[in-house]
Amino acid sequence: MLDIADELNRWVEQGRTFAVATVVATNGSAPRQPGAALAVDSDGTAIGSVSGGCVEGAVYALCQEALQTGESVLERFGYSDEDAFAVGLTCGGIIDIFITPVRASAPGAAAERGPAGDVVDSNAAPLAAALAAASSGEAAAVARIIEGPADLLGRALVVRPDGSHTGSLGGHPALDRTAVEETRALLDAGRTTTLEIGADGSQCGQPVVLLVESSVPAPRMIVFGAIDFASALVKVGKFLNYHVTLCDARPVFATRTRFPEADEIVVDWPHRYLDSQELDSRAVLCVLTHDAKFDVPLLERALKLPVAYVGAMGSRRTHLDRQQRLRDVGLTEIELNRLRSPIGLDLGARTPEETALSIAAEIVANRRGGTGSPLTGAHTPIHHEAPRPVGRIGEVA
Repeated sequence: MLDIADELNRWVEQGRTFAVATVVATNGSAPRQPGAALAVDSDGTAIGSVSGGCVEGAVYALCQEALQTGESVLERFGYSDEDAFAVGLTCGGIIDIFITPVRASAPGAAAERGPAGDVVDSNAAPLAAALAAASSGEAAAVARIIEGPADLLGRALVVRPDGSHTGSLGGHPALDRTAVEETRALLDAGRTTTLEIGADGSQCGQPVVLLVESSVPAPRMIVFGAIDFASALVKVGKFLNYHVTLCDARPVFATRTRFPEADEIVVDWPHRYLDSQELDSRAVLCVLTHDAKFDVPLLERALKLPVAYVGAMGSRRTHLDRQQRLRDVGLTEIELNRLRSPIGLDLGARTPEETALSIAAEIVANRRGGTGSPLTGAHTPIHHEAPRPVGRIGEVA
């Protein structure tokens, strides 16, 4: 749901009623991962996607039904050997989708109330808070009950990094406390997944399955070296939704004119700039300077950081010389083995754009656990599986 937060946040601000369908579990060759969403408003406008086209029509209809009934529902879609053209994933995968209606109120409007005086949609506030945070780039996670007692289905709360939260899952008081703790841990890791806890907040008793969706600021990509290859890599980095910084010590080259797509342009010695940054485990560092006076002090620091990827440009001869220089300043073999150099996958790249694609492909393969090998003729999965969800929804029908 948070992957379409910008538009949904506008719908909330406009007081529009909508239903949102969210992928909560996948198995096999499913095209979208947990958290992917399709939303439909009361006028029939649709945004987002849950399957890349396979089951969009059926999910659209379920969203319209949820708008009529006001009830949340969990549905499974999968491949049918009897009729490959029936509603299902003809690519062979299985996806579980949770559909829930959201009755938002326009700013300043009184909350809509039912016959007993209760607020019709108690989830509007936490979902609105989660969408607003995601839309503004703030870290937040929303937890929703997707399986459990009927009276709790669809209940939600949103958790922030400091542990504060909005909303309630509506069950035993300990359920909220446990859900907040578990959701905060997943938010710290930037993970979207399902988890199972007891309805009383313990590990026993009637189970409740939560979908936790985390929204964190875009991961960092820092490109060192203001060269033509860097210009192409900055563009690809933005395409992959990184927050891209270009850093070079030479002000004549590190300019907005040469790097218009970069989020930040920093004129500083690379190692000094790196020392000033706090980077998380999603950050990627691409060293394109291939100049020892820049590379060695920079890589000496970079290879000790808990970042996702460190790559350096240069020929094989340059790489061997660079390795020895790094050994001379005290780096261990374990630290040196983290260095991707020469940078990128073997695509036969020649131009800056092709080289940038090669580097990006290695970053994606490293992030997703891919091999970089051709899929043609291979017997490995096309989509590498995420951690298996728990509970009935994780089982294969």
